[in-house]
Amino acid sequence: MGRCEQPVWSIMAQREELTRFMKAARARLSPADVGLPAGERRRTRGLRREEVATLAGMSVTWYTWFEQGRDVQLSVPMIERLGRALRLEPKEREFLFALAQHRPPPLSSQLDEEVRPGTQALIDALNIPALVIVEDWTVVGWNRLVQRVFRDYAPLPRAERNLFRILMLGQQYRVDPERYREMARRLTARFKWDYSRTASPEVFDVLIAEMRESSEVFAQCWEAAEIRTHFEDVNTAALPEVGQISFHHTSYAIEEVPGQRLILFAPADAESAEKLRRVAEELRAEVAG
Repeated sequence: MGRCEQPVWSIMAQREELTRFMKAARARLSPADVGLPAGERRRTRGLRREEVATLAGMSVTWYTWFEQGRDVQLSVPMIERLGRALRLEPKEREFLFALAQHRPPPLSSQLDEEVRPGTQALIDALNIPALVIVEDWTVVGWNRLVQRVFRDYAPLPRAERNLFRILMLGQQYRVDPERYREMARRLTARFKWDYSRTASPEVFDVLIAEMRESSEVFAQCWEAAEIRTHFEDVNTAALPEVGQISFHHTSYAIEEVPGQRLILFAPADAESAEKLRRVAEELRAEVAG
């Protein structure tokens, strides 16, 4: 047996788990749940195999073999149809792909813009600015320090909360043309990477078309071959009565929500850290008062 070959006992265990999972998913649904007539009296709970096969657009024999854990290979679209037929939750969909194809599922075709309570609680507890973006760089979550140091996203409609558009078209970022071009080059290189991996290219296409019309610098950077799989940089915010605060920023994938990223802004030096501390204290006093 080769080093990368999966042991027979492991394959059998996964097939047995697949069988249990599919039977349990069938059992928890009634015909009424999926828009089917109840028909005659049933001796067992849940949907029949032939009903699941019909809903998924596949043959009863093929579905039966799959549920029984036989060595059959289903395509990605077929597994997706099974997931929809069985009303699987996102985590259950991932579990099905892991058992059936031994890999994560493709990214969902819909952008998940819901910030989970745990994520919001985390960024609210931080003493540094933090925000959450989705695949196309639309900001969907932030803490109070982001509102104080950068901008208040709350009153902005979704179309105006796209961080890529804000950074590329905002006049405050164009004061230094050389610095702006360098920023645009790096931003676009990362944006191209995100575009290449999305399951919703149409969401990006609208923004790309707009940016081509609005920014000659973007058009030039978009035609370049540079790609970046990560993005880190130093940026500066100017606050009245506080002065300039420099930040290191970097992003992290949010494990429980594929497509969302957490961006953290840490003070770049001791002077910036002290200024941010004063801002945070003033903000806490305002909230407490």
